[in-house]
Amino acid sequence: MRGKRAPRVRNPTARGMTGDAFAAVIAAFAADRQVTPPGEDKGFGSGALKVKGRIFAMISSKGQFVVRLRADRVSELIRAGHGVAFAPRPGRPMKEWLVVTTSDQTWVPLAREARRFIDERGNRQPHPRSTA
Repeated sequence: MRGKRAPRVRNPTARGMTGDAFAAVIAAFAADRQVTPPGEDKGFGSGALKVKGRIFAMISSKGQFVVRLRADRVSELIRAGHGVAFAPRPGRPMKEWLVVTTSDQTWVPLAREARRFIDERGNRQPHPRSTA
């Protein structure tokens, strides 16, 4: 899926717009005991909010705010100009992942929506590739 590129932020953990905006997202889930905040780990998911090990919102290695939503909701938000498909590798977009390209004021509501989506997914059977 081709489209416009999401903006890139050089250092997502530095003070500034992205860091402050993501701090607000983290703070919004501070009272939710099921949510694990970003840790000191490195690699994919190190800058992520998780529930039972499942990522629902994160800052990518490129400094982009990314949420996991239903595939149809991601498509709807892309069509409305609120984001682009998240592709951790060029040419490999993930259908349930959205790079949010609109105002950081949308981050908390989208993260809350993503949190609900993870709860809904938790009631389904795991994907066949996720079993060992």
